[in-house]
Amino acid sequence: MTVSEILKSCERTAFSFEVLPPLKGTGTAALFRTIDSLRVFDPKYINITTHRSEYVYSEQPDGSFLRSSVRRRPGTVAVASAIMQKYNIKVVPHIVVSGMTKEELEYNLLDLQFLGIQDLLVLRGDKAKDESRFMPVKDGYTHATELIEQVNEFNAGRFVDGSPIKASVAPFAYGVACYPEKHEEAPNIDFDIQILKKKQDLGASYAVTQLFYDNKKYFDFVEKARSAGVTIPIIPGIKPLTKAAQLSVIPKTFHLDFPEDLLSEALKCKSDDDLKCLGVEWAVEQCKDLIRFGVPSIHFYTMSAVDSIRLIASQVY
Repeated sequence: MTVSEILKSCERTAFSFEVLPPLKGTGTAALFRTIDSLRVFDPKYINITTHRSEYVYSEQPDGSFLRSSVRRRPGTVAVASAIMQKYNIKVVPHIVVSGMTKEELEYNLLDLQFLGIQDLLVLRGDKAKDESRFMPVKDGYTHATELIEQVNEFNAGRFVDGSPIKASVAPFAYGVACYPEKHEEAPNIDFDIQILKKKQDLGASYAVTQLFYDNKKYFDFVEKARSAGVTIPIIPGIKPLTKAAQLSVIPKTFHLDFPEDLLSEALKCKSDDDLKCLGVEWAVEQCKDLIRFGVPSIHFYTMSAVDSIRLIASQVY
């Protein structure tokens, strides 16, 4: 079954989470420990992120700097296959516009097809760290909707150059991203919802939100999206606070606001351990509230938060 079919068949709110491919050269042991610690909660699927290459500068003997491209987390497709084979859990690899050419994306689709992986999360991805705004690579795309159109063409049996795919193609199903507090580049929330509606109309079968800490923002977003004709499931994405530094880093990185009640309690914390406990408590109440609202699934972002998510899930699932 596809993710959307799984969600329709679940009698209760599903549990899912997202993992990062291991850093280059570090192996899969830490990744598998994460999955081992969370699979007791019956995850319906696991997402695997994709990370673009970044430019680094190394000083040369003559004092000049050499610019080279480095990809620190390769292997999304291989990691997806390894998880699927080891755990027999549905995997959802991310496929992103950022840093990828049309041909590279096409080969990703081919590799996933060979492996029998049916589900994708289609994203634009982040801008490069050395860019002030998102810039497409040569022969790449600017928007996630363009990649969706390429996936649709692939599903219809056509390569990106228009030539036919001779073998029969098992079509991909895919979800997309959405932003309860709007994407940083969107002029307003209504425009952002129009983009989500376009993604739905092109074929997206569900959407996963950026992380948020104020459920009212999510509820308001869902209401506006439904009024605009968005009917696909909108899955909330949750990441518990784990350390004090996140109080400034998360709003800047993800362009969101902390609710006053959370911020007030967070500022009383005297250590990262205190903040971590608060993060668990807040996320548990968030999740219980979301389940009462009837969300089809809750999706957890695990980076630096696996222990907290295990505690949260034990109180919610």
